[in-house]
Amino acid sequence: MQCPRCGHEEISTIATSPVEGAWEMYQCDVCYYSWRSTENPHVDDVFKLDDEKIANLQVIPPVPPLEA
Repeated sequence: MQCPRCGHEEISTIATSPVEGAWEMYQCDVCYYSWRSTENPHVDDVFKLDDEKIANLQVIPPVPPLEA
């Protein structure tokens, strides 16, 4: 299986339907795109990522802990 956004094959199953065999949820381990097995995922070319774009993505800062 290939990621529809970046083309890598490092895909994890992150959830499964409570009804056995109804669907599975997948996530790319490289770009973190996710989709269900029941979808036909399509990513427009403007949103596709390659290794260079992934390497230059900004890091999202962590949310600080709530103060009590």
